[in-house]
Amino acid sequence: MANPSLRIGIDVGGTFTDFLCVRTLAGGEVALSVHKIPSTPEAPERAVLKGLNDLGIGGTVGGTAGGAAPQIIHGSTVATNALLERKGARTAFVANRGFGDLLTLARQTRPQLYALEFEPVPPPVPAELCLETGGRVAADGATIDPLGDKDLAELVGRVRESGAQSVAVNLLFSFLDPSHEEAIEAALRAALPGVFVSRSSRVLPEYKEYERGIATWLNASLGPLVGGYLRRLGGGLAHLPSGGSLQVMQSSGETISAEQAADSAVRLLLSGPAGGLAAVEYLGRQLGERRLISFDMGGTSTDVALLDGPISVTSEGRLGAFPISVPMVDMHTIGAGGGSIAFVDSGGMLQVGPESAGADPGPACYGKGGTRATVTDANLLLGRLPADSPLAGGLALDRERAQVAVGHLAEKVGLDVEATARGIVSIANEHMVEAIRRISVNRGYDPKDFLLVSFGGAGGLHVCALADALGMRRAVVPVYAGVLSALGMAVADRGRQFSRSLRRSRAVDPTAMLEREFARLLRLARDEYAGEGLDSASMRTRFSIDLRYTGQSSALNIAWTDWSDSQAQFHALHRRRYGYALETPVEAVNVRLRAWFPQRGFDLPKVRGAGQSTGNAGGIPPSSGPQADAAACLAAGATITGPATLPEYASTTHIARSWQARRDGSGNLFLERRD
Repeated sequence: MANPSLRIGIDVGGTFTDFLCVRTLAGGEVALSVHKIPSTPEAPERAVLKGLNDLGIGGTVGGTAGGAAPQIIHGSTVATNALLERKGARTAFVANRGFGDLLTLARQTRPQLYALEFEPVPPPVPAELCLETGGRVAADGATIDPLGDKDLAELVGRVRESGAQSVAVNLLFSFLDPSHEEAIEAALRAALPGVFVSRSSRVLPEYKEYERGIATWLNASLGPLVGGYLRRLGGGLAHLPSGGSLQVMQSSGETISAEQAADSAVRLLLSGPAGGLAAVEYLGRQLGERRLISFDMGGTSTDVALLDGPISVTSEGRLGAFPISVPMVDMHTIGAGGGSIAFVDSGGMLQVGPESAGADPGPACYGKGGTRATVTDANLLLGRLPADSPLAGGLALDRERAQVAVGHLAEKVGLDVEATARGIVSIANEHMVEAIRRISVNRGYDPKDFLLVSFGGAGGLHVCALADALGMRRAVVPVYAGVLSALGMAVADRGRQFSRSLRRSRAVDPTAMLEREFARLLRLARDEYAGEGLDSASMRTRFSIDLRYTGQSSALNIAWTDWSDSQAQFHALHRRRYGYALETPVEAVNVRLRAWFPQRGFDLPKVRGAGQSTGNAGGIPPSSGPQADAAACLAAGATITGPATLPEYASTTHIARSWQARRDGSGNLFLERRD
């Protein structure tokens, strides 16, 4: 008999905060319940704590016998928002003598290939906060500029005078010999205990000094903000009668303890979207589907990704103007969501996004003070979003306000209101189609070979149009589509990624060197988990290597089996990704280890009745109104032919003409083109 337990996945988005509870009852039965409330961007923890209170997190949690303390897994947007808004802590950047301007010089590449003139980009760190010291290491690991006590004392004094709240230490080739960075960190912590210190040999022990420096600076800049937020949230959780543990979703798709997350802020930048991909991978296993294209459309943005098996992780991601070289799920994000604002540009053309109405005031139809037309307003006017749809937070849709907002644009472009609304939706669709092409067609994949997984509060309204544009004939809107990222938090494994750059080797077969480095990473993983009280006996591992043709500057990540097979995999992937393979020798650049503890799995509960999931949270309204009849009659195994609209809690699906929908026993909605 299974022990009673409760896991709560929480996804804080720009517009809504989503909750999904996984209750394992005394008999081993699993029940899920959901909740959704407007976000509070000025203090995200307020929405989290309010939602937990709404769910009745107390002595006996959600019917869990014995009042078991919940395990809370949280996806945070604090780090992401701080980066995009450039609101990080005042951070000093420490480099070797002569390299203080390393982050300012960056890669010296033009943002647009044929643009000879462009707006200058402000340096990440002001010149007065770029500090230099000794401790320089050469490419062979030898020290060529020692770090003395005088250097340390001078550096501590300059940091104190700068008024910096945090310090990023990024010395050359520190991944070969971290001793100088460790000495600087120790000196700063001893002399300035209130200053947050981040060193590159811990954050990202890999080559490419600029990318490593950016990662270290971001970690230092965001660390105090993330740490402060997690402390406030933890303080609020401590006052709940049931208590509970807190974990945070990382960009790579695994969870980490809140204490560890505070020191690894740069690894939280795709925290929420990573939860969505974790849910898609879980759903694929449930459905027996391996090849999936995910499409997550929320109120502010849309995230797209391709899965051909396990989640793909990249170390070449970007966010805003910065390269993010720590491991993160391989996805593409655009500013197209239900709250994306439509406008007429200086040339008289209708445009949509990336600016969003957000949670406050939100789309005009929310009646919270918004006056500018959004994608949600357009869908409401076109009848794809019924006016009596049940919305999270008790929101009611106001068609008249949407009519006024879209009407202002209609006058400017010389169209009627309906045609303007249709134009807004079409432009938003094209933005999303282009994003999907970038992660599929541009990488050698045909979208027709994949199942389109649509989720997010607004995803179901656009799924058929996107599939048609991409030539895809199958799609699925998962059960709990409106809160799927929160489901991903609840099913994600606990773990992290470790990496290290290699000394350049001229060996024909570097297997011995690679295996030594893998063993080194494995010892590091076991030591770190032991410090958290986790038994590595239950830890699972996956080794991989970054390979490239000799002379290239970029690499591809390949699962490690043996040297011969890894090279063959590299040639095949290079041919698919870039259209060719070479006979040039292949070299290993980095070794990587994913070490994780699998989360206890469960199958999606079967639906009790038409459209109603087992364990639906008390107080959460079911679908209602005229359009809800379609959802109510669509019991497991039944089909419905479009055009039709299926409104449900936290999401609505529009089934276009020539499409039909079928709900399976767990509540997933399968869509298929008829002709």
